[in-house]
Amino acid sequence: MPSLIAAIDQGTTSTRCLIFDRDAHIRAVSQREHKQILPQPGWVEHDPKEILESVHKVFADALHQLNADPAEICAVGITNQRETTVVWDSHSGLPYTNAIVWQDTRTEKLCEVISRRVGGQDRFRAKTGLPISVYFSGLKLRWLFDEVDGLYQAAERGDLLFGTIDSWLIWNLTGGVNGGHHYTDVTNASRTMLMNLKKLDWDAEILSELDIPSQALPKIMPSIANFGEADFNGVKVPIQAVFGDQQAALFGQGCFSAGEAKNTYGTGCFLLLNTGETAIQSQNRLITTVAYQAEGQPAVYALEGSIAFAGSLVQWMRDNLKMISASSEIESLARTVQDNGDVYIVPAFAGLFAPYWRSDARGLIAGLTRFSNSGHIARAVLEATAYQTMDVVAAMERDAGVPLTSLKVDGGMTVNELLMQFQADVLGVPIIRPVIRETTALGAAFGAGLGSGIYPNLDALKGSWQAEKSWQPNLEPELRRKYQEKWHKAVKKSFDWVDLNV
Repeated sequence: MPSLIAAIDQGTTSTRCLIFDRDAHIRAVSQREHKQILPQPGWVEHDPKEILESVHKVFADALHQLNADPAEICAVGITNQRETTVVWDSHSGLPYTNAIVWQDTRTEKLCEVISRRVGGQDRFRAKTGLPISVYFSGLKLRWLFDEVDGLYQAAERGDLLFGTIDSWLIWNLTGGVNGGHHYTDVTNASRTMLMNLKKLDWDAEILSELDIPSQALPKIMPSIANFGEADFNGVKVPIQAVFGDQQAALFGQGCFSAGEAKNTYGTGCFLLLNTGETAIQSQNRLITTVAYQAEGQPAVYALEGSIAFAGSLVQWMRDNLKMISASSEIESLARTVQDNGDVYIVPAFAGLFAPYWRSDARGLIAGLTRFSNSGHIARAVLEATAYQTMDVVAAMERDAGVPLTSLKVDGGMTVNELLMQFQADVLGVPIIRPVIRETTALGAAFGAGLGSGIYPNLDALKGSWQAEKSWQPNLEPELRRKYQEKWHKAVKKSFDWVDLNV
């Protein structure tokens, strides 16, 4: 029986293909970057055709590395950058425009107009789990209808197809103009602001309010299901799982039970907490989203909180302050001192997000004395990421009503052992790093393996997940409380810096 699983990881800057065996060992990896198109300030675009081409190339290259019979690959899972929006012609298969990337802020004015018209930013939150925001795909689609001649009429005629990156890939890989499947999965659909979280279907009231023709939208499928047979230039493999990237990482970390959480430490941080079959409406302005759904099973939900500046704060220290020449040097510099010397950095470069939501805040360095040196600042930079994570975890615990018992971690910053130990110290729970750090691709592979029968159940997947290292809390509760109080004092000092009325 074929026992290899391919994972397509289509990210913001590159596309990767990883091939796993049934024991979750990586057998082949291929990666290809794609162009970032920046036509004007605030606009970020990708070429959908280039992304599709990169998928074919990385799959072929991974297969070549493997030097095995393609028939050994039993399934493929797809994971993708979320919210990025594509519209294409169902007859020619060509995109009408470049893809509007999730980072793109061109819909800012449209969001303000719609918020005023419908009664506030949270008008659709009870149904979708999301605020009206530039991030989410539905408003990017509405902007395209408003700004590009003929697109709305094409949607009404049924000529225009809309989708996030997963839909674009599925449609093309399963036939394109020759009967391609216009599908998405529940995790990606939950990021459009158009899907009803409870019904797991497009919400008629929201579509009417935003004037979006339903015939343009893909069919919503469970994350783990048969999406059709993909044709990679003659190599045919069934697509058995599709996830948005952060949900794939949650799945790849084996967070299958309510109360389990993961944090991805990259440029920013993405923290997801599994809340089981209950879609908890956050009272702390966290996002409610679908974690995953297996075919024939209820959906599993999550709370999500994001941190804007984590790895990017280290980059700021490197590029702007010139205290280090490479990001990897920060740990050794931070270890030149025993503690932060009472120095705290609040990276509110663009205001503060969850759980504060203060757009009037700005970044600060507090507690400087003549004793302070670059080591203290390096330590404060790392600690800022741990403190921000602590604040999001506290908000999640308030919403979920249960304390976190451990935190699984992935992403580039997890190589920093000083940061991981301090994270355990301020949270008061163990921090666990897995053997396989490619958790996003692993999540897609786990889902595809489950869908194809390689894995009989979630327990079998748990058996394939292994911890590489864990960090135990090593801080006296009284000292933890003192550090937390100082951090929150510094955060409050960052408020009211910008006069929003000017």
